[in-house]
Amino acid sequence: MISIQPLLAANAMVYAIQNATPEGKITVCVLLVLSLFSWTIIITKFRQLMIARAATKKFFATYNSTRDPLDIQRKNLEFEGAPAYQLYIRGADELAYQLKNNPVQIVETPKFVSTGEGNTDHFARSMTTKISTSSFEAVRVVLEEAAGAEAMSLEKGMIVLSTAVAGGPFIGLLGTVWGVMSTFAGIAESKAATLTAMAPGVAAALVATVTGLLVAIPAMFGYNFMVTTIRHITQELDGFASRYANHIEHVYVDRRDIEDKIAGALKRAEAGTVPGVE
Repeated sequence: MISIQPLLAANAMVYAIQNATPEGKITVCVLLVLSLFSWTIIITKFRQLMIARAATKKFFATYNSTRDPLDIQRKNLEFEGAPAYQLYIRGADELAYQLKNNPVQIVETPKFVSTGEGNTDHFARSMTTKISTSSFEAVRVVLEEAAGAEAMSLEKGMIVLSTAVAGGPFIGLLGTVWGVMSTFAGIAESKAATLTAMAPGVAAALVATVTGLLVAIPAMFGYNFMVTTIRHITQELDGFASRYANHIEHVYVDRRDIEDKIAGALKRAEAGTVPGVE
């Protein structure tokens, strides 16, 4: 009966590790620790991104059905895990603070007929309490800070995956070179340059490279997928920040000075008068 050599059997990895030098075993242990951190980030980050995408979709559906920028906050609706919701709530809290502490009261509001249910322009013109442009700038700053904070939260831990992708193969290669060097040094001392003497040491050295690749390959696929997903969510977040700021500006920012000047110019044009001429 033909015996199968250990290097060709299914337990080749175990055989190689058993014959590894202390340096090789240390290298494999370092790679296993790196792999543990890498898989932890892959699992937790994948779960975070899936929850973020699902919660953001629900939040946008709810937000698109409202006309008041503070409607979701006043109804105490929550969308845990949605970065856009976290940005929204930061901006809504700041807007509510400015409306309470630095309000601009509109004494008279123009009366007109709404063109339909939920008309944003009608809702904006019906507001009697608004904020100044300086207060709106404070709200805009909070939105920008919130967008940056949410982007950093999404990218948290990605450095571990990039380290595994870039460093795993090189750490494995270091263990392989070190192991081969030790093997040849041992052969030189024993003066027995045979395949039987070389094979265990070389196999043990190569296991470090194999381990490094096993660490790097899953991390590479996970990193590419997550970077693409995070980029999509971040761009979506930046777009929503601008959209929400415009929404707040349209509904709650006092623009009467500009409107009065335009209205006055239109009235003078209709009357055929020129400013400064009696």
